[in-house]
Parts: sequence; C-alpha cells; structure tokens
Amino acid sequence: MSDTPPDGSMTPAEAAATPDEHARSAEGALVRADDVVAGYFPGVDILRGCNFFLREGEIVGIIGPNGAGKSTLLKALFGLIPVRRGEVTLRGESITSAPAHVLVRKGVGYVPQTQNVFPSLTIEENLEMGIYLRPKQFGEQFDRVSTLFPLLGERRKVKAGALSGGERQMVAMGRALMMDPSVLLLDEPSAGLSPMFQDEVFIRCKKINAAGVSIIMVEQNARRCLQICDRGYVLDQGRNAYTDTGSNLMHDPKVIELYLGTLAGSKEKKTP
Repeated sequence: MSDTPPDGSMTPAEAAATPDEHARSAEGALVRADDVVAGYFPGVDILRGCNFFLREGEIVGIIGPNGAGKSTLLKALFGLIPVRRGEVTLRGESITSAPAHVLVRKGVGYVPQTQNVFPSLTIEENLEMGIYLRPKQFGEQFDRVSTLFPLLGERRKVKAGALSGGERQMVAMGRALMMDPSVLLLDEPSAGLSPMFQDEVFIRCKKINAAGVSIIMVEQNARRCLQICDRGYVLDQGRNAYTDTGSNLMHDPKVIELYLGTLAGSKEKKTP
C-alpha cells in the first residue's frame, strides 16, 4: 500500500478529530470519553482533554510514545484514577465516578500490564478469583474460557508462578473473561513477551473479539496492534494526536515518521 494517496491529498490520519467531529462520530458508542482530564497526583494532569470512543464489536488500539498517557486513559476508563474534568460513559450512562468493582458488574473487564496473576494460586484458582461475584457460574464460564485458551484447561492445577510470561498473560486474560464482559481493556498485553507469545496474544485477541467482546488495547508494539485494530488513537503528551482506521494510521507518512519508526525501534527485554 502506498504511503500517500494518488492525488497527493492529506490523509485522514493527519490530525485528530475536532471536538465537534468527535461528538458526531461517537454518537451511540459503547464506551465514550469526552474532554477527559486526569492524573495520579493533585495538580499534575497526565490526560489533557482526551477524546475516545469504542463501538460495539470493535478492537480499538491506543498507541504513542512512553509517557503519552495511554495507560492513564485506560485507568480513567476503568475508574482506577479520578477524572477531574470531562465525562466517561458506557452505553450512554455516565460512569465518570464509578469505581472498578461497579464497572465489572456492568460488563467491563480489565487486564493490567503487571502483577496480573496470583502466582501462589493454580490456574483454576486464578480463574475462580475472576468470577467471585458469580461463583455458581464457575463451571460454565471455565469451559467457555478454556475454549478460547485451551492451555488453561489442560494445566488447570498448575500454579501460575510456574508458568512462563506468555502463559501468565493467558491466565490474566482468561480471568478477566470469567465474568463474561462485553468490553475488555488490555494494558500492554504483549509487553516483555517473546515474539512467539506476542503473536499468540494478538491471535487470542482476535478470537475474543470474534466471540462478541469489544476490546480497547494499549500497546507499545504499535504496528502489530494496528494490524488487528478496526481503529486506532495516537496519544502524545496526554492529548489526541491522530485517529483513524488501523490501516490508515499504519500507512500514514506522518504517523510513521513521528511514532511508528520510534516505537518499532524501541528495545524491550523479552521473556518467554
């Protein structure tokens, strides 16, 4: 695919949507964030007026340089940090001040980047922790999740601490799916994994999405993320820089120059 349109015009990914454009595009969205300002400490804003939306059935990726506010946006959507200005909605209902446990009941799952399994517990016990609100449904949900992640069923009695990094990531994703969420938030799911397990994570994301779960994914592996995403957002310094389809972002010359080249060239320690 060519990096520029045949007529030489500016590609759609050249700039983020204006507030009015965002409002029109986000109408009827499953998850929506409007002009969100948020941060971890009083007086220090990480997000500086972020806009975002997720439609039913989509995979939407959030990429950008380190410190851009990607994980902060995910935490703001899941109620883990306070939103100081703006609004977050789920199916049109405001969840701006809703705590994480309320969002779990409303069908939102979240997988953090680190410390996302209980190493002293078995795979089965980790998955039980994911459905503590509906313990009677454990058997049914375990079978469903094991269909998506056969490893979890095959090694259900193995302690999570004995698993590789990639296997632990599967446990973390499986646990988040035990409550049968309609929305899944993934924070850097491929971080620190070997190339083989990175590919496996993205394959599983597609399968989860095909099973009816809409996905919001923060990723440093920007190219691979955009390959599977319906749409993507590029954040920079807490603001929207670019937004478009995954394909358009991946082939936009400015996005390539400013972000994809840098992100692709960053070196991470890989673990199996």
